[in-house]
Amino acid sequence: MLETNKSLLDTGPISKLQYATIFVCFLMNILDGMDVLVISYCAPAIAKSWAVGPEALGVVFSAGLAGMTLGALLLAPFADQIGRKKMILLSAIIMGTGMYLTAYCTDVTQIVFLRFFSGIGIGSMLASTASLTAEYTPDSTKDFWVSLVISGYPVGAVLSGLVAAQIVPTKGWQMMFQLAGIASFVTIPVIWFLLSESLDFYLKKQPANALSKANAILTKMGRPTLSELPEILEKRVALPVKKLVNSEFRIPTFQLWTALFLAFGSLYFLTSWIPKLAESTGLSLSLAIYAGTVFNVGAFFGIVTQGFFSSRIGLKKTIALFFVLTALLMAIFKVFIGSDFLLFVFGLLGFGIQGGFVGLYAVAARLYPTEFRTMGVGWAIGMGRLGGVIGPAAGGILIGMGLSMASNFMIFAIPTLLAGVVTFLLSSKKIS
Repeated sequence: MLETNKSLLDTGPISKLQYATIFVCFLMNILDGMDVLVISYCAPAIAKSWAVGPEALGVVFSAGLAGMTLGALLLAPFADQIGRKKMILLSAIIMGTGMYLTAYCTDVTQIVFLRFFSGIGIGSMLASTASLTAEYTPDSTKDFWVSLVISGYPVGAVLSGLVAAQIVPTKGWQMMFQLAGIASFVTIPVIWFLLSESLDFYLKKQPANALSKANAILTKMGRPTLSELPEILEKRVALPVKKLVNSEFRIPTFQLWTALFLAFGSLYFLTSWIPKLAESTGLSLSLAIYAGTVFNVGAFFGIVTQGFFSSRIGLKKTIALFFVLTALLMAIFKVFIGSDFLLFVFGLLGFGIQGGFVGLYAVAARLYPTEFRTMGVGWAIGMGRLGGVIGPAAGGILIGMGLSMASNFMIFAIPTLLAGVVTFLLSSKKIS
């Protein structure tokens, strides 16, 4: 019965309900991008108004990423018990509250705390939306849809960058956090009314009234309804995290964690420090913010391009190619400093590293089954975010030591290259 429904999802046309689910998940990732990147756009203004150095800003960046790690590791897995929709709602509330209150901070310590708090919601949001999208899309195009949904992240970063370039120089960085918080709160009714719970969640976890709720979804999708729920073949174990490192998943899980750790470190070094580093090359505050914006414009096109080619030549080959070429560009970045092509190169960096990075979300969504998919995706993101915590902090130390933009980029080209190699060698029959 479950397999019949699975085949219908794979072969039938995508319904309005599925498109609505994809849209809401895309929208929530736009918010994620806004909430993560707003701190980097505001960092030069905060540093100037409070007279803080790059080391302190590195701690601020890493605090948000530490919160995202905790959210992905500890909060997101509860979506496998309470449902994806409830977790997405909870994440939006946490994000909105943390972002809005940040506008009223008066010192670095307060910002560190609220960035950590906001990060918890951001981390669980990313894992939940990736899982829900994977469970509502056909197998043949799943990689594309998951990548498209995650591409909302750089879209949000671009939008917040465009707004920040106008708001921060004239009305201050506090206004940016107020706007970001309000934007999160506005999406709560959108989630409530437009987002559907995972059909797989109802069929495999079977909470109260699962059959009637599943049939309501199938009816809206124009699919045949069920007369009874499928038999649950496997009982839940006390410590489901062990499932990630059992004999079937152990090696690919550690490979995925390693690739994400390396990719996160490089990505969040770039996203956190590009505006500040660009300003150090002589660009004005507005142009420095635009450097980060161009990076994320490139990221959007890179993610969509990666999703397109992954569905045709395979995830591993596509992701590895994106990372390797990005590492090469980072290694020779010095050539472009001071040239008219500098902003274009920022766009290419975003295209490559974000395209490859988001492909790893699709890998995680494919690797694990529904019963613990959000946990699997959450732990993969969480373990990867440990690299994201280290990257910006290490960048702050290196910049504080006086290393140039080109030297920093050359150093972080190494983990980018290694991420591509590890991904190419990932051993799982589920991943092409």
